[in-house]
Amino acid sequence: MSRVATLDDIVAAIRAAHDSHTPLRPRGGGSKDFYGGLLAGDALDLSGHRGIVAYEPSELYLTARAGTPLAEIEATLAEQGQMLACEPPHFSGATLGATLGATLGGTVAAGLSGPRRMQAGAVRDFVLGVKLIDGTGQTLDFGGQVMKNVAGYDVSRFIVGSLGTLGVIAEATLKVLPRPVAEATRQFACTEAEALLWLNEWGGQPLPLSASFWHDGRLSLRLSGAAAAVAAACRRLGGEPVAEAEAAWQAVREQTHAAYAGPLLWRLALPTSAPPLALDGLRASEWGGGLRWYATDAEPAAVRAVAAAAGGHATLYRAPESLRCREGAFAPLPPALLALHRRLKKVFDPRGILSPGRLYAEF
Repeated sequence: MSRVATLDDIVAAIRAAHDSHTPLRPRGGGSKDFYGGLLAGDALDLSGHRGIVAYEPSELYLTARAGTPLAEIEATLAEQGQMLACEPPHFSGATLGATLGATLGGTVAAGLSGPRRMQAGAVRDFVLGVKLIDGTGQTLDFGGQVMKNVAGYDVSRFIVGSLGTLGVIAEATLKVLPRPVAEATRQFACTEAEALLWLNEWGGQPLPLSASFWHDGRLSLRLSGAAAAVAAACRRLGGEPVAEAEAAWQAVREQTHAAYAGPLLWRLALPTSAPPLALDGLRASEWGGGLRWYATDAEPAAVRAVAAAAGGHATLYRAPESLRCREGAFAPLPPALLALHRRLKKVFDPRGILSPGRLYAEF
């Protein structure tokens, strides 16, 4: 593993790898090494390339280097009463084998969002710009510091979720938002079907819903916003108040909740209106029913077929290495879409040295 501390170091490392045809794998805190395809290539440690470059609370944006710990960024935002509203997970070393927890670069590269995604949007919705080093060592700047800077193809958002296959993220600029004035959590006893029905009904009403989590016959609902709006929603919806609600939502965000335990976990992204699926092993449901977690012994092809029939897709989120190697983490792409991905990969990384196989075995 080679460790870099400056932009010039990153450029030099990539150019050397390009010239020698050596596979290279960008890595920050290692908090998401379990996610995606098998790890391949020499690790390029970006944890030394860290620090907040610019932060303008009044303009609601922050720019930081890729290796900056997410915890450091959120602590800075908290001082100004602000937050990363998509609530990306930190995945600390104590829980998932990471060394430093999530970094900004890894957060953008993986694109994983937390429970507030149902209200605020995904990581992709908060990326205003990125500084990217492509597979030839060329430095590219996309986007800016405000939404108006986006014209033509929004490449900065396209990089979100690419898992380092298109370039090494050196810096990123994110939109930040004020923390809600008030929050409350209510819990309801219900079946999965009842939870889905209620959530779809409530989602069409002017309620300050910011997160939902169903597990083992209990639906937790978080309300966030103005104090009067939260209080009125609590009276309207009823339910039981939840003690230590902040810790409970933190367990969902960091996936330390028992629902996420075990060596095998499927992540199904579905329309919120999709009914309960004919699939065993449901562990939890989030995002108003749009994200459902399964631990099932069903064949991977069957899981993906069920998800597709419901209008969504299934990701083999966590699995033994042998299964990940055989089945791949992500749903296979249709031929036309696979061809498009290959062309993009060729443009950004002509020799295919960056994170080979991390998204799909084909590139």
